[in-house]
Amino acid sequence: MDALTARTTLRATPAARAPRAGGLPLLPLDNPVRAYDWGSPTRIPDLLGREPDGTPAAELWLGAHPAAPSRVRAQGGAGRRLDDLVGAEPHDALGRRVADRFGPRLPFLLKVLAADRALSLQVHPRPHLARAGYHRETRDGLPAGHPRRSFHDDQHKPEMIVALSPFEALAGFRSPRSVAGLLDGLDGVLVDAVRAALAERPSTAGVRSATEALVAARRSPSCAADVAAAVGSVARRHRATGGSGPTARADATVLDLAEQHPGDPGALVSLLLNRVTLEPGEAMYVPAGEVHAYLSGFGVEVMAASDNVLRAGLTTKHVDASALLECASFAPRPPARPATLVSGGESVVVTYRAPVEEFALTFADVVPGEPVALAADGPRVVLALDGDATVLTGSGELRLRRGESCFVPDSAGPLTVDGAAHVVCAWVP
Repeated sequence: MDALTARTTLRATPAARAPRAGGLPLLPLDNPVRAYDWGSPTRIPDLLGREPDGTPAAELWLGAHPAAPSRVRAQGGAGRRLDDLVGAEPHDALGRRVADRFGPRLPFLLKVLAADRALSLQVHPRPHLARAGYHRETRDGLPAGHPRRSFHDDQHKPEMIVALSPFEALAGFRSPRSVAGLLDGLDGVLVDAVRAALAERPSTAGVRSATEALVAARRSPSCAADVAAAVGSVARRHRATGGSGPTARADATVLDLAEQHPGDPGALVSLLLNRVTLEPGEAMYVPAGEVHAYLSGFGVEVMAASDNVLRAGLTTKHVDASALLECASFAPRPPARPATLVSGGESVVVTYRAPVEEFALTFADVVPGEPVALAADGPRVVLALDGDATVLTGSGELRLRRGESCFVPDSAGPLTVDGAAHVVCAWVP
């Protein structure tokens, strides 16, 4: 069993306390959709009950990050921004426990992620590096939202993904021995550079040197030709093995990424990384500092409320290879799985906990007549993934159909969901 897969319990019971008189009510949300080029044009519109318009809808953001905050739904126009509401009323929205720990802000961001193509090869900074990078770029005069800005805030960004469909990813580095085995039979300048780095230092230092060699290749005038030579070598091996054998999956990954991003050495970095498939309901935790790339699939993601992404390839966005190398961990290790607790009877509740303070996720398959108690306090965001749910608290109730969501403030008290639905709740442990 993975060391992180351990017994865990919710922090409080639903009867822990009564709602605070005069606090905030349940707040239905309107949530922004982010249209990145790797997104699926159909999955998020289908969840929201909208007709696809051909735009690649990549992420649905549910939270209070100032870059794209949810709004409290209002009749006849745009409602209040959730970040403004939380900042103005932190005691009611967050509760003293969360406000004292994180200040007057929602510490997590919930997303629905729909990828038809690979996301960038990326890493998220640890806390001290996020603060240093943000203040450095601010001193350098880069305004908020500038396309060459890498640090959009001063927060770290650990994250966790739970698959709703088969979900493909790269995460964390393979051992030097495993990488060396994948290089057997391949040739080209870039392959030789990786092989030499690992042969000289078959350790974390060698993995770093190998990664640096590939990332630095972007600056070479012969980069496109060198990448094409290495990818051609992979293609010949893949044909020779008939697409089977111990290297088949790694070869197919390189070829897919090279087709999506011709001439990008990030396709070859995939040979250094663990290849991961998550089946529906399986989860992966990505700590700050871990190099990763989501390749395809549909899932629910929760993270510390940050938009810091340091990219080194497989993207049309700003690449900041030096920042990625500064912030990344190169220690070989398998992808981390969050702690999981399954409970309930006919209604089944699955809670995923990562070793961070900002977030946890609870999924509930609710059947009529067997309501489910979810997180008892703090700020909570609930999304109906399917069916028809009734969210109940001491301050009232709210009906959520497929694709609808709400913010449950701390002042509302304990939270219960009834009906026939599949819901997810993000909360602060």
